[in-house]
Amino acid sequence: MNILERLENGAISNSATETESIAQELASLLPEEAVLELNGDLGSGKTTFVKGLGKAWNIQEVVTSPTFNIFNIHNGSRTLLHMDAYRLEPENDAMEELMFEDFVKPPFCLAIEWPGNVSTLPWPTTYALNFSIQQEDSRLIRLVL
Repeated sequence: MNILERLENGAISNSATETESIAQELASLLPEEAVLELNGDLGSGKTTFVKGLGKAWNIQEVVTSPTFNIFNIHNGSRTLLHMDAYRLEPENDAMEELMFEDFVKPPFCLAIEWPGNVSTLPWPTTYALNFSIQQEDSRLIRLVL
C-alpha cells in the first residue's frame, strides 16, 4: 500500500519519528508546487509532520511552529513555507495583507496549519490532511478527498 492509500485509510503514528516518516514518504510524491492544508487540534502532530517534510528536503535549520511569525521560509532541496494561521481571523486577516506573496517565489511547498483561519489562498490545495489524537502517544493522519 502506497503512502496516499495509507493516508486515505488513516495512517496511525505512535511517535514523532513515525509522523516525520509519514511526511517524508509523502514529500517524495508532492508536485513541484504544492499546498498542504493541515487540520487538527493543538498537539495533534501538524508541526511534527512539517518537520518531516523539512528532513525530506534536506533543510538544515530547525523547523518550529511559526505561530508568532505567521510563516517561516525554509530552503533545502526544495523551498518549504510553513504557515501557522492559528492567530488569524478570516474576516479580518486577508492573505494580501500578510504580504505573503512578496516573500515567496515559486516553486515551493506551502504547509499551512489552521487553514480555516485564512480567508482565501491564492493557490489550489494539493492535499488536505486531518490530524487527530487517538491516545496519549498515538495520532491518526487522514487524507481528506
